[in-house]
Amino acid sequence: MDKVLSIVLGGGKGTRLYPLTKDRAKPAVPFGGRYRIVDIPISNCINSGFKQIYILTQFNSASLHLHVARTYIFDNFSDGFVEVLAAEQTLTHTGWYEGTADAVRKNLMHFRPQHPSHYLIVSGDQLYRMDLADMLQKHKESGCALTIACTTVSREDASDFGITKIDSASKILEFMEKPGPVKDISDFKIPKELRKDRRSGGKDFLASMGIYIFDAALMESALDGDENDFGKEVIPSILAKQQVNAYTFDGYWEDIGTIRSFYEANLNLCDIAPEFNFYDEHMPIYTHRRNLPASKLNYCTLNKALSADGCIITNASISNSIVGIRTIIETGASLDGVVCMGADYYETEEQKLANEAAGRPNIGIGSGSIIKGAIIDKNARLGSNCRIGIDERPRSDGEFGNYYIVDGVIVIPKNAIIPSGTIV
Repeated sequence: MDKVLSIVLGGGKGTRLYPLTKDRAKPAVPFGGRYRIVDIPISNCINSGFKQIYILTQFNSASLHLHVARTYIFDNFSDGFVEVLAAEQTLTHTGWYEGTADAVRKNLMHFRPQHPSHYLIVSGDQLYRMDLADMLQKHKESGCALTIACTTVSREDASDFGITKIDSASKILEFMEKPGPVKDISDFKIPKELRKDRRSGGKDFLASMGIYIFDAALMESALDGDENDFGKEVIPSILAKQQVNAYTFDGYWEDIGTIRSFYEANLNLCDIAPEFNFYDEHMPIYTHRRNLPASKLNYCTLNKALSADGCIITNASISNSIVGIRTIIETGASLDGVVCMGADYYETEEQKLANEAAGRPNIGIGSGSIIKGAIIDKNARLGSNCRIGIDERPRSDGEFGNYYIVDGVIVIPKNAIIPSGTIV
């Protein structure tokens, strides 16, 4: 009987998602109004029947621990669990994780005693819905000890991924890490016999998704050395010695590890027919049940907008935007192309009086404020009559006191205070 241990790679400092990762681990970043990024890989594992899940992380892991502990609770008659393993010092390992493979290696002492038949390695910053049980079945049928999940990409996108050259039996012949835009990689195109039933749309190359299924014996032996990274070192080393299988995934898949990709993936959820659909009762995305009331919308105009639980929105215009949990939006405010993550709590009347006495805005978005093209992190305080990103002028990336511009996106960080009348 198969016993699969699933390992979610939580990543390092999350520099590409900074400042959203300033006070939290990358997997704990809120997404889609009510979820956390880590809910995506965990839900894919659970929906596929793989319910023994570890999350490896080492930076700012407190909120990630709290979210996982509150959310993923299995009953006493199940052997399922979701456990966060933060980097720890032991007699044999005294340093931080040095890479994806090193993170797994330093936790083998937790994995080996469970005698798994297979290890499933997944990334913690990707958006997709995938039947990982089908990948396991194809892995076993292939006769290989390692299967790499791949997705089709265009030549332009192939520049930034590890790409695979496969034969007609989906065996990987060669692997190239980030070939760049100039190098000739035409011989890496998917074989014609495998493309005949696909509408490629110019996506003629296979990129590694960073999702692997290992036979347990292979992974444990492969990590006996000192290689620190799966994609750059461990996988090429295995390829040089034995056959590796490619599992082609045709569904929607997006790396949301940068501010720009994170922002665009969120806003895509607002489309009439989004590329990623949370409305799937057969393979749902799980998250913490907060027992919040329904959102209250008074005299509002909404178009292509999502509002999470517990919001109070009054006489506002919201277009192509996500409004996260417990968001308070005062009268006359306008949001266009905004990802608002909401708040961790409601302020009491006493707290609001203290805010007024201190000249500090309440948590939420003040009256008359107009915001375009921005991410507003949790517990941010935006005063009245602010003007954020409302013109089309180019803005240089950088840190500007109480806000940032990253990849051309205005980011108002967690707990930030934006005084009334601020213009960005």
